[in-house]
Amino acid sequence: MDTLSEVLENIRSSGALIGQNLLSPPWAIRQEGGTSITVVAMLRGEAWLRRDGADPLRLGTRDLVILTGSGSTLLSSDPTGRIPTTCVLTAEGACLEETGERLTAGNGGLVRVADEAGLDSEHVLLAGSFPTSGRIAGRLLEALPNVVVVPRAHQRSRALGLLESELENREPGQQAVLDRLLDLVLIGALRDWFALPDTDVPAWYGAAGDPVVGPALGALHADPARAWTVESLARRAQVSRATFARRFAEVMGEPPISYLTGWRLCVAADLLQEREDTTESIARQVGYSSAFALSAAFTREYGVRPSRYRVQSRRLAVTEAVE
Repeated sequence: MDTLSEVLENIRSSGALIGQNLLSPPWAIRQEGGTSITVVAMLRGEAWLRRDGADPLRLGTRDLVILTGSGSTLLSSDPTGRIPTTCVLTAEGACLEETGERLTAGNGGLVRVADEAGLDSEHVLLAGSFPTSGRIAGRLLEALPNVVVVPRAHQRSRALGLLESELENREPGQQAVLDRLLDLVLIGALRDWFALPDTDVPAWYGAAGDPVVGPALGALHADPARAWTVESLARRAQVSRATFARRFAEVMGEPPISYLTGWRLCVAADLLQEREDTTESIARQVGYSSAFALSAAFTREYGVRPSRYRVQSRRLAVTEAVE
C-alpha cells in the first residue's frame, strides 16, 4: 500500500455532514479551523474565500477547495468580506447561527433556500467535513497548505457530479453512499492538486511510483512488525543493498531504517489513541520486542511515554468534541 492510501485509510467521512447550501446573495459562511478537513465547492455561482494574511481568492463554479489548519476561513458572495455572517461551519461539520443555534437540516446538510425571486441567480455551495486525528493523518495535514484549490479545469475525477446527484435522492443507504463519494471527491482533489506543476509535492507521495523505493515502501507498510533490514528491503526492490540505500535516501530524504522507525512509531501512536490493546501488544504489532523497547523509542520521538500519550490524546479528542 502506498503512503497516500495508508493516510487516507485513517481519514474517512463516516457520518460526516455533507450538504448543499442554497444561498441568496449577499451571504457569508465562516468555517472554523480545527482537527478536520473540509471540502468545499460552488456547484452554482461563484464565491470569494478570505483568510487572515492572504488576498481574497475567487472561486469559480465547481472549483474544489480543501480547507485545513487552525485558522478560520470566510466564504462570501462579496469580495470585501464585509457581509454579516450567515452561518458558522464548525470543525465537527455543524452549521450554526451566530447565536450558536443550529440551522435547519436537510439532505444531510444545512440549507438556506434562496428567495423565489432570485432563483435564477442562486448560489449553491457544497460542503463536506472529515474529522481527523492521529500521527498518520498528520502526515497528510503537514503536507497541505491551509487552503488547497483545484480549479475545475484540472479536475479529472467525476465524483463531485455523482455526489451532487446523490444529494437529490431520498433512498435508503444514502448516508453510506454520500460518505464513499465524499471520500472519492477528497482523493481525486488531492491527486489533482499534487499533479499541478507548482505544487510542492511531499517525498512520500511520488515514492510509490519509484521502481526501487515503491516496492520496499509497500512491503514495510503492509508488515511494519517484520524484522526489516536494508538488505531484505533491497531484495524486495530487486537491486543491490548499496543501490537501494542510496536511492531510498534520495527519494525519501532519510535512510530506510530511519523511515521505518518513524513509521512504526506513527502506527503505534495511532493504535494507542484508537484501541485498548496493551503497550506490550502494540509494541509487537509494530516490530518492537517489548513494551520497554517501544517506550524508549516512543519517548525519544515524542517526548512522552506511550501510556501518557494515550491519556493525553484521548483527553484532547474529548475536549475538541465538546467544543
